[in-house]
This record gives sequence, structure tokens and C-alpha cells, in this order.
Amino acid sequence: MANEAFNKLLDTGAVWRGRGAAQRAGRVEPSGWRVLDECTGGGWPRAALVELLSNGNQGLPLLLPLLARLSHKTRWLAWVAPPHLPFAPGLSANGIDLQKVLLVREVDEQQRLWAAEQALKSGSCAVVLLWPQRLQVAQVRRLQLAAEQGDCLGVLFRGLRDTGQGSPAALRLKVTPSPLGLDVEVLKRRAGWGGQGCSVRLA
Repeated sequence: MANEAFNKLLDTGAVWRGRGAAQRAGRVEPSGWRVLDECTGGGWPRAALVELLSNGNQGLPLLLPLLARLSHKTRWLAWVAPPHLPFAPGLSANGIDLQKVLLVREVDEQQRLWAAEQALKSGSCAVVLLWPQRLQVAQVRRLQLAAEQGDCLGVLFRGLRDTGQGSPAALRLKVTPSPLGLDVEVLKRRAGWGGQGCSVRLA
């Protein structure tokens, strides 16, 4: 009876089992920002989910060096339901190969979650960027499992209202604008403690 109740909690996402994450500790992709790598314990976690929490979908500039590097490899960079059409000249100016960008637009919330999950677990994408509306913990858990299955980095752009919600994501960053760039606070990171902070100069 106890095992059945515990398995139900796992299935709904109310409890997160960290065994797989612990085994992958140390598997990171350098962010391209030295100060951010020091803050997060090495960079972006591989085969995992990252949450960038902010007002107004801040945080994309933090990913540009990684996207540029990955775009010159074999797998896709999937953008699912971005709030605005990505500015192609700006991406190209940052070294991103536009031929590796896969864009999913004009979809409702259920469709965008389905598209992101399929892309994450397909093995064909190096990174999946997703701009969801409201997410339940169980939905985040499904995306985390899909990222592990496809050895893919998933990035969720979420509002600050979701900061207090528990999440199985491997890395959660609170991002706020600063005069010289972006201030980053680590709310949670895999195989380490949160609470660290740094300022990334974008100029």
C-alpha cells in the first residue's frame, strides 16, 4: 500500500527521484560566460531541463554562445512557441547557423507541450527552447524525462510568479535586468546548492 502511494506521487510529479540526475553530475555544456559557469557549477546541464524565470522572457542572451556552438554540429535547435518571431539577422550576427533552427509557432498550449516533449526525446535536437503558459509539476517532470531520454537540453522561459513552485528541473535561474546586462540568481542546481548569484555583462 505504501509503495503504491509513493509510486502515485512519482507519477504525478509531486516527488522527484534524483538518482538519474546524480549519475549525470558533472555533465555540463559551458555557457560561454565564465562568470555564469562559476555560478552554476560549470554551465548548462546536459540531458536535463533548465528554467529561466523572469518578467518579460528575459534570459535568451545567456544562451546565445551555446546556441552558436551547437548550431555548427549535427542536431537541431528547436524553438517552440516563442512570444516573438526570432530576429534572424541578430541570431546570425551571434554566430548561429540559421539552417539548424527549427521553429514551431501558432500552436495552443497543449500542442506546444506535445511538440516540446517530442523534440526533447527525439534524439534529433541539441536544445529545445519552450515558452509555456502555466505548467503543472507533473508536466515539467514529463519534459525533464524527455530531455534525459533524448540527451537534450530543454530550456523553459517562465514568469517570476512560478518561482515558488516546486520543480524537477536540474537548474533554475532567476533572471533580472541590470544596467550592464543580466543579474542571475541560482534558485536550484543539480548536485549542488542554490543561492549563488552573478552579473553577466552583455555589452
